[in-house]
Amino acid sequence: MPIGPNATASPNKSAILSIILISYVMIVLDISVVLTGLPKIHQELGFTDASLAWVQSAYTLTFGGLLLLGARAGDLLGRRRMFIVGMAIFTLASIAIGASQSSAWMLSWRAIQGLGSAVLAPSTLALLQTNFDEGEERVRAVSLYSAAAGVSATVGLIVGGLLADWLSWRVGFLINLPIGVAMILAARVYIPETNRRPGTFDIPGAITSTMGMSTLVYGFIRSAQSGWDGITIVTLIAAAVLLAAFVQIEWRAKQPILPLRLFSDIERSGAYAARVLYLGAMVGFFFFTTLYLQEVAGFRPAVTGLAFVPATMLHVPIAILVPRLIRRFGRNTILIVGMIIGIVAMAWLSRAGVGSGYWTAVALPMVLIGISQGLTLSPLTSSGVARVARDDAGAASGAVNVAHQMGSSVGLSILIAVAAIGSAGLSGADLTAYRVSRAFDAGTVLVVLALLIALMTIVPAARRQDVNQTEPAPVKSAA
Repeated sequence: MPIGPNATASPNKSAILSIILISYVMIVLDISVVLTGLPKIHQELGFTDASLAWVQSAYTLTFGGLLLLGARAGDLLGRRRMFIVGMAIFTLASIAIGASQSSAWMLSWRAIQGLGSAVLAPSTLALLQTNFDEGEERVRAVSLYSAAAGVSATVGLIVGGLLADWLSWRVGFLINLPIGVAMILAARVYIPETNRRPGTFDIPGAITSTMGMSTLVYGFIRSAQSGWDGITIVTLIAAAVLLAAFVQIEWRAKQPILPLRLFSDIERSGAYAARVLYLGAMVGFFFFTTLYLQEVAGFRPAVTGLAFVPATMLHVPIAILVPRLIRRFGRNTILIVGMIIGIVAMAWLSRAGVGSGYWTAVALPMVLIGISQGLTLSPLTSSGVARVARDDAGAASGAVNVAHQMGSSVGLSILIAVAAIGSAGLSGADLTAYRVSRAFDAGTVLVVLALLIALMTIVPAARRQDVNQTEPAPVKSAA
């Protein structure tokens, strides 16, 4: 029997949380599951070395570029409805990718899969916000949500490597069919529909944001392949113009897909910026460590996947403990400690080179990476949706996810560009080791910048909020 919109029974909330977490795991898993299988995909589908990067970028760019439109669709058409639509698109695209016989077919369906994720992802976080009360209940739910994101990224690498070696990289996509169908049916039974809001879609905003982000990523990736020539510079200038046009459109739009009022709160603004920088470094960790393990250390795909286990050993228990740690030490302390640990881990990884031992050069800093993600992502997510009016829940969740995907795509493209600087004349394992080391140096800088932003924006705002919470918090009016 479907549950009504005002249902709040604990068993129903458990079911809702399970559906949200499983669905979000599917999204993040498909970002990383292909990485350890890239050599097999390269061979089977005839990708060139340059075009292989688009296996990842085709997904993350449509995902990140259309997230805001997907969030808006949830506000206007109902978040449960868009959850189901997004899951259906994602599942269909997964089957098509698993059946790919050419590089063009795969890239086309990876882009469509990104569209499905763009509709699905903001619906998951918005449904979490609207079904779990602000306070300890929502902190626990957000902590599990953040843990699911971090763990599934690493699990995707492990599963992808094992499947590529033992069965086929295609299985990682085909398995989404039964899971996707189950989530659609469960959503119809357990998740209450949200109220629809009258309004229109901000198509100009969606077009300029998607084109701006895509052009920006293309420019940085091209710089790594062709250098900083005239075309690269023009591309980056065009990206800046498109993104500036997007901001101008949102400023004037009556119903923008990204309400600029979200950035009126310094804590939320700082959380979005810090998330972009932090995720850029963390996605760089997965991408470049995979290259190092296979091309420098000589690991097979399956062994490469298993080599990421140290990154997950403490991530899950730390993420689960975050609500308790926040109650004891405060959100500021947990966030800052998590980022500092991330800085140490990235700097440690940058020392790995040809002949370095796995356990001392890779495994131990991996453990710190897992701890850092477990401590950092939940406070960043909470700050990204702090004090948001209920009507803006979808837009705020979209902004959090856009920041996440911008870090995944734009951040990674910046690391790729930095890694290529000064690598002329090197080849083979020496070339890969050099690029990996430079990328981790740049990743260290990104996390340092994220920490500085947190200290200047999130920490002061959160302290003021802690003081205000000594009294009952007033209900924020949507008016």
